[in-house]
Parts: sequence; C-alpha cells; structure tokens
Amino acid sequence: MRRCEARHQRGVRTRPGKPWLPICTAAPARARRAHQDLGQEGEGPHGRGGVRRRLCEEEEALRLLQRRDRRCPENLVGRNFRAGGPNGLWLADVTQFSIPAGKIYLSPAVDCFDGMPVSWAIRKSPNAEMANTMLRSACETIGGGEAPVIHSDRGCHCRWPGWLKTCEDDGLVRSMSKKGCSPDNSAMEGFFGRLKNEFFYDRDWDGVSIDEFISLLDDYMRYYRDDRIKESLDWKSPMQYRKSLGMVA
Repeated sequence: MRRCEARHQRGVRTRPGKPWLPICTAAPARARRAHQDLGQEGEGPHGRGGVRRRLCEEEEALRLLQRRDRRCPENLVGRNFRAGGPNGLWLADVTQFSIPAGKIYLSPAVDCFDGMPVSWAIRKSPNAEMANTMLRSACETIGGGEAPVIHSDRGCHCRWPGWLKTCEDDGLVRSMSKKGCSPDNSAMEGFFGRLKNEFFYDRDWDGVSIDEFISLLDDYMRYYRDDRIKESLDWKSPMQYRKSLGMVA
C-alpha cells in the first residue's frame, strides 16, 4: 500500500496535490513552540517543513494516547462506594511517602463493605511487582462464587499485563475512574488522608531508615485492619466487625 493511501485510511488530512504531506491543525502558539524546540535541540535549519514535521509527530502521539485511553474499562462505581458484603467492591491506588532517607510507596486494596485493607504491598519503587503482589494477595481472600469489582484510577500499574492477567484468572471485574478525575476514587483518597494524618504527618522522620519506615507502616496497616475502631462499625475495627457477624473465624 502506498504511503498516501495508508494516511487516508487512518483519516489524516493531506494537502491537495501533495497527498504524502499531512495537514497539521495546530494553533500558532504550538507552531512557535515547536520552532523554538527544534532550535534548542540543535537540529539545524528548522523552517516551516521542520516545524510541520514536529507538529505532526505530536498529533500522531496524541491520537495513539487517545486510542489507548478508550480501551480502559468503564467507571462501574459512579462514586457510589457502598457494598452489601465483603469482596463486593475493592478500591486500589498507590500513594507515596517522602522522608529524609528516601521515598516509599504503598499499594493497598480496600474493601468498601467496612473499609478493611484487604491486602497491601510496600516498596521502594512503584513498580509492577508491587501492584501485582498486592492484587494476588487480595485474591486469596475471595470465596467461591465471589467476583469483586476492583476500582482504580487510570494509573499504569492497573494496566500492566500482570495486573490484567490476575484480574482475568480470578474473575475480578475492572472499573476505572475518568482520566484525571480524583473524585471518582474519593473513598480511596479519604483512606490515604486518614492514614497520613494519623501515621505520617507532624512526625519527625529524621534518622529513620527506609526499612524501618516500611516496618512501621506495615504495623500501622495491621493496626488499621485489626484494632482501629470506627463509629460506622459500632465502634469496632473492620476485623472485629466481621467476627461479630460471623464472617471470620
């Protein structure tokens, strides 16, 4: 297939008489910025042809991102974070802690039934291993016939192959917030807010190593699950509440 035919099939506008040269619809400000970028990168002469090529590359990259974004699952939660029972709706996200010794990342799964952290992983890097380990650990709590909805933002950790395979293998139903819309996962943001207010903020972390911080954070997550009482749970912790209902031995 000739190049001009391939461009037409992709729906790219081309110039009359020069079908191999696409028309870029960028605003003048973008053209001026591209002109300056080319000059700073030392690419030599950068007249209208060079600027046009740079703008076309940017527009093609934008189209690819938009197509990839459309493949994300729909938001099945609609900001309704209530669940009728355990393992009905989970929330997932990643948050960062910065201390003098370095940065630490927490990836939890929170059950909307009672706010219990079902599982979590703490790492020095927000990589695929962290997210996948957390999700596999959460799936170990699933009983027969249960298919939790796992709701998250559109972070890359929820679109990596390992995450997708775990969801498929364990029957999880994926749901995602709109792009850049934090209220769509506000319950998870609230969990992180409570965690940092109680555990992280207004404390002096000088002299605390990363490994020591990870141990302290893991202890707090266990405390939140097993001992931290909540008024909405009749002044019981999530674990105590489930035991009172006969859901946990």
